[in-house]
Amino acid sequence: MDGVNHIDPGRSIDWGKTSDDYAVYRPGPPDSFFERLRVLGVGLPGQRILDLGTGTGVMARRFAQQGSAAAGIDISAEQIAVARRLADTANLKIDFRVAPAEATPFPNASFDVVTANQCWLYFDKRKAVAEVKRLLRQGGLLVTSHFSWLPRIDNVARETEALVLTFNPQWTAADWKGAIPPMPTWAEQDFNLRAMFYYDEPIPFTRETWRGRIRACRGIGAGLNDEDVRRFDAAHAQLLARIVPERFTVLHRLDAHFLEPKSS
Repeated sequence: MDGVNHIDPGRSIDWGKTSDDYAVYRPGPPDSFFERLRVLGVGLPGQRILDLGTGTGVMARRFAQQGSAAAGIDISAEQIAVARRLADTANLKIDFRVAPAEATPFPNASFDVVTANQCWLYFDKRKAVAEVKRLLRQGGLLVTSHFSWLPRIDNVARETEALVLTFNPQWTAADWKGAIPPMPTWAEQDFNLRAMFYYDEPIPFTRETWRGRIRACRGIGAGLNDEDVRRFDAAHAQLLARIVPERFTVLHRLDAHFLEPKSS
């Protein structure tokens, strides 16, 4: 979300700067996550799905691989360019466009499902809710989800976050408690909860891939200048050489809420 500065006060967030690392080191949620979505009716063959804040298109590509008619939008032109390249490489037909979640270029009732993975916090929720309701056909679903490490449980995540904060004290995502509400408070007025889940899974990394994953987070690659990113990455390499073997896991919590618009 280029220019977002209300999340980390004093910092402008530009995801476009992370596009190369994002494409390589943020492959998205594990297979188990998409299996749970499919069991609950999301990601089915022929299903029309729009992925908001799609970034490099991780969610949209997975849905297309499963036979869904996928589209994705993001306000970062750099991210969308990478998403299109990755989809072309995989021979996937996906409608990627540069657009904000609050004002998409699609007609009314265009989609069976709208997804927003790890991005809903960046949107103007009032406007995004209205747009989602406009886009969904009758009986359609909004699925908001997250894929987040657990610093209060996992030592690698905790040590890495401490280092991030030395380079970017404005970063507000540190020390997440891991709490998942049964129903998001912002959704209570406009949606009924059809289903939700959350679970934990250790995600495998090497020192190189964890460094890349952190460079592609908003606290580093999207929030710092190039020189500070290089300085952080060197310090991170030293930290990892001290605290973990070459291969390790980082515990993550995955969650999803399946929200059906209330009848007017």
